[in-house]
Amino acid sequence: MDDSPATSPTTTAMSAGAHRVLVLQGGGALGSYQAGAYKALCEHGFEPDWIAGISIGAINAAIIAGNPAELRVPRLKEFWDMVSAPVPWTPKLASDHGRSFFNEASAATVAAFGVPGFFTPRFPPAQFLPSARVDNLSYYDTTPLRATLERLVDFDRINAGITRLSVGAVNIKTGNFAYFDNARQRIGPEHIMASGALPPGLPAVEIDGEFYWDGGVASNTPLDYVLDQDTRDDLLIFQVDLFSARGPLPTTLFEVAEREKDIRYSSRTRLNTDLNKRIRHARRALRALIAKLPEELKSDPSVAILSEAAKENSVTVVHLIYRRKTHQSSSKDYDFSRLSMRDHWRAGEEDVHRSVQRPEKLVQRPDEETLVALDLTPPNGSSGS
Repeated sequence: MDDSPATSPTTTAMSAGAHRVLVLQGGGALGSYQAGAYKALCEHGFEPDWIAGISIGAINAAIIAGNPAELRVPRLKEFWDMVSAPVPWTPKLASDHGRSFFNEASAATVAAFGVPGFFTPRFPPAQFLPSARVDNLSYYDTTPLRATLERLVDFDRINAGITRLSVGAVNIKTGNFAYFDNARQRIGPEHIMASGALPPGLPAVEIDGEFYWDGGVASNTPLDYVLDQDTRDDLLIFQVDLFSARGPLPTTLFEVAEREKDIRYSSRTRLNTDLNKRIRHARRALRALIAKLPEELKSDPSVAILSEAAKENSVTVVHLIYRRKTHQSSSKDYDFSRLSMRDHWRAGEEDVHRSVQRPEKLVQRPDEETLVALDLTPPNGSSGS
């Protein structure tokens, strides 16, 4: 987590002429992996034009978009040092078993006492109240998070549109997904808090008379939103995920709980990209069909509409996934210990450096393919989508 100066850019060739997008999944305490990944991306010359996030990804996204380039990594470090303060020590552990015990103990500390600048236990507990507003129905109070966001994020900068910011949440009444996007509306702390309001731990957030929960309740990645919103500009997307869809069969009940959480919150990137590829193949066929029309039909207004719909952009999705460690369990998303935070941050940096050390792989594109998804995250070179 050193703040060494940026090295020579290696992503220039990949991003030439393309809009650069950073997509950040939800995942609680694992979000320091995204912070480390962003720091390393900066060192390789990648500064996003657009950041889309959900849950902890929305908080990281707001800190990045809401600060000038030179303050982004220091602000991220300040946030992650603050939230990892409840367990700041680094014990000497000789085995995965010892580390697992430490992780569970630190997660239990967070469950009992909360996280500084993020959330505190609610008193009296909501379960002992006969009835309450939906924004009070939670185990924890997130009032500290608002103060943290107001301190670390310049919302005037976000609303000036210097960097596009999109964060996802779920409307509780309708069950529909909603995106708050500074390309369409003003963004405030409440929009970021809504994206991370995971029930029943954290309370719903009211915005314009509607109540919202964490976007991860419906979908834990903003990738589909990005692909739907921009179909004209070429895109270079770095998607940083905190849960891997692929993993080993569990052998204990603790592993069952972790595997279930991984599957529930993984991004289904391959599903999204495969669907998008099918749409692109249909567009390609439509363009070929229009080209075969006689000239007298090509001027028909309906053909003009179809020609516009048949246009497509070039998209490269570089998928970075935090892979499971043997000493982690289902509590990994609320283990806010300093030791785990630093591990995750360092893993994010290392995975980016490995992924871009061969930039020629990132610009290779099969014939006629306008959308390419790459998972270059170790280990074993397996896809986690």
